[in-house]
Amino acid sequence: MAQLIKVRPTKIELVKLKRRLKLSQRVQKIVKDRLSILTMEFLQAARETVNAKKHTIDAMNEAYKAMTIASGYHGYVALQKELVASEADITVTAGPRSVAGVRLPSLELNEPTGGLRGYNLTETSSLVDSASDTAREALRAIMELAELQRGLELLGGEISRTKRITNALEYILIPSLQATIRFLSMKFEERDREEKSRLKRVKVLLARKKV
Repeated sequence: MAQLIKVRPTKIELVKLKRRLKLSQRVQKIVKDRLSILTMEFLQAARETVNAKKHTIDAMNEAYKAMTIASGYHGYVALQKELVASEADITVTAGPRSVAGVRLPSLELNEPTGGLRGYNLTETSSLVDSASDTAREALRAIMELAELQRGLELLGGEISRTKRITNALEYILIPSLQATIRFLSMKFEERDREEKSRLKRVKVLLARKKV
């Protein structure tokens, strides 16, 4: 049974409760619509995350294979020397993007001028180029996966919060408003009946006095 809201038993309060009920029902519809949109976005993000995870694993495998082949051709020491000499800082630009009103992260890789290559092209083979390309692709895949996974977490949290609001409106606030409105309406109807009955008795008494 819904709990009654503590208000003064006046008709003004009854009018206020009815207005509040209408507003709550409108808000409930808006929140439910938003929950549906969030759920669709979450499912889409989940599918994209699964695909991104598979792509990341494949990209990492390709990068490992390419690095292994290049290391076997040039020798581990020589290849490591070239890689150390070509080290460069990699920066990531992070910014927000809005999906269904939720601020999700957007990551962008800022590559150095000329890409990630910094080794001596005349002293290395195309195998090193292949290893560099696959490593760059793996890095991009990792960033994309990280962006999607974080977005999935944020969408999931927003869905949980929106569900709590929907449940509070549907099972607590709106039933309490409806129950309180029914209670006050019945109380006023009972008062009106008593008042009508009292007036009838007064009329009967006045009529008897006239006789």
